[in-house]
Amino acid sequence: MQVCVYCASSAIINSAYFEATKALAKLFVERDIKVVYGGGSSGLMGCLADEMLVRGGEVKGIMPKFMNEVEWAHKQLENLELTETMQERKTKFLEGTDAIVALPGGTGTLEELFEAMSFKRLGLFTKPILILNTAGFYDPLLDMLERMVEQGFMNEEHRQLYTVFSEPEKFNQALEQAQPWSSEAIKFASARIGNEQA
Repeated sequence: MQVCVYCASSAIINSAYFEATKALAKLFVERDIKVVYGGGSSGLMGCLADEMLVRGGEVKGIMPKFMNEVEWAHKQLENLELTETMQERKTKFLEGTDAIVALPGGTGTLEELFEAMSFKRLGLFTKPILILNTAGFYDPLLDMLERMVEQGFMNEEHRQLYTVFSEPEKFNQALEQAQPWSSEAIKFASARIGNEQA
């Protein structure tokens, strides 16, 4: 199984996020899950890779060349793929991926998460998208997504685009709870009232 992890490169964040990342990495290694991530050496990115590597896990980094040129890449990675652009990087993240996990992060993490959710809404990506809501980090975002449904910007079905879990140990449970998704999801991608487009 291959999981793509979106997460922060910032190192000046709550220690609870690092502890959760370590616990998730440990679980991935124990379950022989391969991890694909952004290839960085700092913040939650570096923490994830460090923990995977020290435990003998399989981890692959994908990073644009310009980031590697300023030495953002993790030095111990044996598997680092360099791309020409950020967009190519995001495309590579989804290749062969069986699930996505979003950890706390900044604009880059949110961009990656929302692109994957948009692709899923259109049926271009059908795998589970899991959000690890450590210490309630994603509560405001989840409230916003709910508001989008309540105000007609998304359909009721779009609540199933993602699955939220609060503890790393509940990863398997969250994966099992993720609803199957159709490649024909574009048929209900637009928010509608009855048969009329909203």
